[in-house]
Amino acid sequence: MSADTPPGRAAARPALAGVERVPGSAKPDPILRAQDVTRTFGGMTAVDVDHLEVQRGAITALIGPNGAGKTTLFNLLTGFDRPDSGSWSFEGRSLARVPAAKVAQAGMVRTFQLTKALSRMTVMENMRLGATGQSGENLFVALAPPLWRRREAEITEQALELLERFKLLEKKDDFAGSLSGGQRKLLEMARALMSKPTMVMLDEPMAGVNPALTQSLLGHIQALRDEGTTVLFVEHDMHMVRHISDWVVVMAEGRIVAEGPPESVMQEQAVIDAYLGAHHDTDLGDDRLLEDDVAEQLEAEAQAEEEQR
Repeated sequence: MSADTPPGRAAARPALAGVERVPGSAKPDPILRAQDVTRTFGGMTAVDVDHLEVQRGAITALIGPNGAGKTTLFNLLTGFDRPDSGSWSFEGRSLARVPAAKVAQAGMVRTFQLTKALSRMTVMENMRLGATGQSGENLFVALAPPLWRRREAEITEQALELLERFKLLEKKDDFAGSLSGGQRKLLEMARALMSKPTMVMLDEPMAGVNPALTQSLLGHIQALRDEGTTVLFVEHDMHMVRHISDWVVVMAEGRIVAEGPPESVMQEQAVIDAYLGAHHDTDLGDDRLLEDDVAEQLEAEAQAEEEQR
C-alpha cells in the first residue's frame, strides 16, 4: 500500500488477501451472511444465491449483466421484498422476513436506483425523516414540547453537519424536487446516514449523476469505509468498481458466479461469459465496450426491476 492509500482500504485489503476466490467464499469477519436465498417471479428465477458473505469494514461491489438479480437481492436482504426461501443474518442477528423499517433500525440501510427523496418536502425535512429515536412521533409526547425539543435540536445539528459534508447546506430550505439528479443522490445518501448505520447498501449510486458530481460521490463512499462503515453497492460503471472496491461479487442469472479483488475478478472466464457472451476475445477492461453493450441497457433493467418491486 502506498502512503496515499486511505486507512480504510489499508485495513480492508489485507483482511481479504487470504480469502478464497470462489463464489460464496468465507470472509474473516463477515457482517452479513446469506444462505440459500431464492426468489421467483412467475416461472422466472430472479435470485438463487447459495451463500454470500460480506466483509465488515470493506467496500464490496455487486456487479453483473442486466437482469442478473442484483437489485432484487438488495430488496430481499433489506426487507423490501420476501424470498421464496432462504435465510440471512446481519451482525449475527437473523433478518430474514424482517420488515424494512426494522432492518434499518438494526443498522443496515439502503438507497435506491430511483431516488426516494420526498419532492414536496424541503431538503432539511427529508434529512430529519432519516433520524432515529424521534420521541416527538409519540402522540402524547408530542403534546409536551419540552420532552422532544432537545432531541429535535440534536437531529437538526446532525442534519446540518451532513448537509455541509455533502455540499448541500445552501440547499437546506429548497424543495427536494428542485434538486438535480446528482444532488438527489447525495441527499439520499446523506439521509441514510442520519440513522448512523453500520452498513450502507447503495443501488447504482452513479446512475444519472452528472460527471461533475461523480468524484464527489466516490469520495463520500470511500469516506464511509474509512470511518468504519461497511459498504455494499450495485454498479455498472467499471471505472468506479475498480477504483474504490476492495472486493467484487459477480452475479449472473440470479446466481453468484465469481468473487475476488477487482484487479483479477474481471478477467475470470465466468465473468467474461456473463458480461460479453459471444465476445470472448474482448477484454472486460475495455470500458468502451462496456459502455456500448451494457450501459445502453441500464434503463431497461432499472424499469424491469422496478416493476418487479
